[in-house]
Amino acid sequence: MTSISANLQAVGERIRQAARAAGRAPESVALLAVSKTWPAAAVREAAAAGQRAFGENYVQEGCAKVAELAGLDLEWHFIGPLQSNKTRPVAEAFDWVHSVDRLKIAERLSAQRDVHRPPLQVCIQVNVSGEESKSGVAPAEVEALARAVAALPQLRLRGLMAIPEPSVDPAVLHARFAELRKLRDRLAEAGLALDTLSMGMSHDLEAAVAEGATMVRVGTAIFGERRKA
Repeated sequence: MTSISANLQAVGERIRQAARAAGRAPESVALLAVSKTWPAAAVREAAAAGQRAFGENYVQEGCAKVAELAGLDLEWHFIGPLQSNKTRPVAEAFDWVHSVDRLKIAERLSAQRDVHRPPLQVCIQVNVSGEESKSGVAPAEVEALARAVAALPQLRLRGLMAIPEPSVDPAVLHARFAELRKLRDRLAEAGLALDTLSMGMSHDLEAAVAEGATMVRVGTAIFGERRKA
């Protein structure tokens, strides 16, 4: 068994245990393997072990991998900050975008998505920590943005994404993840039914699953310490 295959099994077991501890079905949490900075060969290895969904942060690197691995039945998620002048290749190559944080980005993605392809699945990134250096829309502004994004023709609004500030305090992590879940619930009450909470990474996925994550984004625990891009 390769290390990537073994790591995938270990991460899968962490997810299953966290879900059971939270009284949730393990299959209610999807694993997104974050392959940024890793070569296509590493993705092939993970795919051979049964992993299908992969996350990329950098437009040029991600699009190159999508093209190189086009023969595999993979699902590609763009999870990094997205500038408006780089939306076209993402709209053309990816299946999901997790990092929509302003309407201009969503409008460009919708306009540049091939009408013959399925709608681009998108999440709105929320800055739950209030960090000035971090991307994401403020919680108070989410509903207005969500309604505007949901109305765009070539997009399907699926949910919310967050990257809380790093913390060794489990209570802080739980509170940040719970804030995103409560925000999703408030949107549902307002008529915006969303099925995805993209939150939790290698170091904090248990807290995220406990608070309702439906998709965890794991890189280091699968592929190893990140390579420099």
